[in-house]
Parts: sequence; structure tokens; C-alpha cells
Amino acid sequence: MWFEQAVVYQIYPLGMCGAPQPNDEKSEHRIGAVIHWIDHIKALGADTVLFNPLFESDCHGYDTRDFNRVDVRLGTNADFAQVCQALHDAGLRVMLDGVFNHVGRGFWAFRDVQANKWNSPYKDWFHLNFDGNTEYNDGFWYEGWEGHNELVKLNLQNPAVVEHLFSAVQNWVEQFAIDGLRLDVAYSLAPEFLKQLRQFTQRIKPDFVLVGETLHGDYNRWMNDEMCHSVTNYECYKGLYSSFNSMNLFEIGHSLARQFGPEPWTLYKGKHPLCFLDNHDVERIASILQNKNHLAPAYGLLFGMPGVPAIYYGSEWGIEGRKADGDAALRPAIQQPIANELTQWIARLAQIHKNSRALCYGSYRNILLTNHQIIFERRTDEERVLVAINASAEPFMAHFDAQAGRAVDLITALPHDFGGGSLLPAYSVSYWRTE
Repeated sequence: MWFEQAVVYQIYPLGMCGAPQPNDEKSEHRIGAVIHWIDHIKALGADTVLFNPLFESDCHGYDTRDFNRVDVRLGTNADFAQVCQALHDAGLRVMLDGVFNHVGRGFWAFRDVQANKWNSPYKDWFHLNFDGNTEYNDGFWYEGWEGHNELVKLNLQNPAVVEHLFSAVQNWVEQFAIDGLRLDVAYSLAPEFLKQLRQFTQRIKPDFVLVGETLHGDYNRWMNDEMCHSVTNYECYKGLYSSFNSMNLFEIGHSLARQFGPEPWTLYKGKHPLCFLDNHDVERIASILQNKNHLAPAYGLLFGMPGVPAIYYGSEWGIEGRKADGDAALRPAIQQPIANELTQWIARLAQIHKNSRALCYGSYRNILLTNHQIIFERRTDEERVLVAINASAEPFMAHFDAQAGRAVDLITALPHDFGGGSLLPAYSVSYWRTE
């Protein structure tokens, strides 16, 4: 499937395009600005653009009002269709954020319940109790997502709700020719709903991809042949930055071995979770890393490990954003992209990743692991690549059984001889394709 070799570029459109929050209900044609980023996205090596929510909402996009209408703060459906056409014409695929667990209080069906109470034909679209109340004093209690009552939980056991959501997905395919969905809080969605969605999307578009947002636990609960093709790999997200901050690469090495290692009990061999250094919900990688010299090795690890790498807009040139400063700090307005040494580095890694069967599909095996260094093998029948990372400020001479005499470093294109040891410069990354 195409997604298995993808490099994803994630955009939070309400933030990037500078839309006011909450919704001021003033129509502005902001979404077209994405077209001016296409050359940058392609030069970066990404081939898939993932949009976080862009349909009509109360505030931040995850509080949907209307699944079939692009948010007026971003423009019109026609505006977004033009953006998608330009992306597809440039050879890029498009994925949207499917927010199906909950809606905003401004959702049209919920407003009908507010107005008509028991007489509303939509009262069974939600989890309601007319004997209770909430802090909003609607005259009834309802279930919100994880206690957040601005996010009204949908009743996904109601066939009418499922039909409405699936109709919206079909409209997105027809209007925007989208190629897949990121499923918000997939860990909150019932397995039956995910199975129905997988069957439905495969009927309307056989190569349609579903990526579920998951945090911890066994990802096979959601990532399997009946539900999601992929899930977000938050377990390794944590290890990707904390291994560098604590100078303990054993953490990420053991996490990767647990997930993908050669032993029969490992969890996700042959699967392709979505991997990332940051996104719209977490601290920017340039802010959370204590040593900025670790930025390049962290991206080297991201593109060398199993899974589909994702880049969050702005992070590719090193912008910062701290969770303590609120969500807006993680989702800033940016008028135009910037190119620098980091973007060039990421572009090189992305090109290598996409063109390497071993890096896209290969098995995983730790070869050398210390607090400051990690070398692991990615291998298919056709290709073998050793990924070597040195997080130290000092060079390191690695002595290990490479099971090969020579290699070519895919990053530098220079030959490498394993005889007598392999020198890892400070803060370095090597992708050695062995003979």
C-alpha cells in the first residue's frame, strides 16, 4: 500500500492560516495559502499532506459544527477543493482529520436538542439524560469527551449517526478526492465502528488509508486487517526525545526492539505505525530537546526506524513551541516556509527513506547499544541497511560484527570499510547499505 512508503507533512490549518479562535463567523479565504507551500513540501521530500480539522467548528476544529462545510475562517468548499487539486496535481496525497467521537456544542443536531429537548428527532444522537444538567444549564445532562463538556460525545451505536458520518466521508472523497483519514482519539472509538468504517472506505476507494490516534497499550487492538491500517506511535515518540535528553539510547533501542525485534513475541513486525518527533498536541521537538545538536540525530533516528515518518509544519526548520504556553503556541500562524540546513538534512533523509526498501519494509535488530550510541539493522531480502547514531559530543569508535566488509553510506554516498572499527563522529547519523 502507498502509505507504507509515505512521508507525511502535517498541517494544522486553523493555526497555520491565522484563523481567529473562537470562530468569529467571518468568511475569509485563508486555506488557499497552502498552495504556496507545495514547492516547499515537495522539496522536503514529503508526498502526503495531513490536514488537521478544517470543517466548521466552534473554536479549534475538534468541536465540529458541520462535517460537510469548510470552516468559514478558512474559506469555502470550493477553496479547499482547489487546494486539493493543486496538491494532487503536484503528486501529493491528501489526508484529513476525521473527528468522529464527538462534536461541538454548536453542532446542528445538538442545537436542535437544546431547542426541542425530548421532541428533538436527534436526541438519540448523543448520550443524554433529561433528569440531569451540566455547567451549561441546557436542562439536560450529556456525556462529554473525557469530561470536556464543550465536546459532546456522539452515540456511534445509532445507525443514523454512523450514516451521517459515512456520508460526510463520501462527500470528502467526491469533492476533495482525499486519500485517507487520521482518526482523532481512535482509542475512544468502538471496534465495531472502526470495522464498519474500514469496510465502507474500502468500498468507495480501495487504497484509502485509516490512521488511528492511539496513545499507549497494545496497538494491535486498533491496527489490524479489520480496523486501522496504522496508528500513532506515541510509545516511541516519548523515547525519541527522552533518550537524547537523558543520554540513554537504551530507552528507544528497547522500545523499538519490543515493537519490531526478531523475537517471535514482538508486537508490530510488518506493520507501519505513524512516527513523529512532534505534532499539534505536544511540545515542539526544538523546544523539548535540551541539546539542539540532537535535532539532526533525532530526525536521523525517525527516518531510520520502522514506520511512516511525519513532519509537523515549521519543525523542519526548527521553530519552537511549548505546551505550557497553550495550544496556540504549538499551532502558530506562519505566512511562508523557511529553508535552512535542517530542512536540507530532512529532505536528504526523506529521499533516502522513500527509495530504500529496507528502511520502508525491513526487519529490525539492535546490533550495538550504549547510552550514547545505537546501531541497528533494517533488512529485506533485497537490501540491508545499518543505521548508526552517535548522540555524544565526542567521536566514538564502534567495534561490532557488521556481517559485511564494506558498505556505502546512503547519506554521504561515500564508501565505508568496517575493518578495524567504524568511526562515528560527534552528533552523527550514518545509513550504511552493506554489500
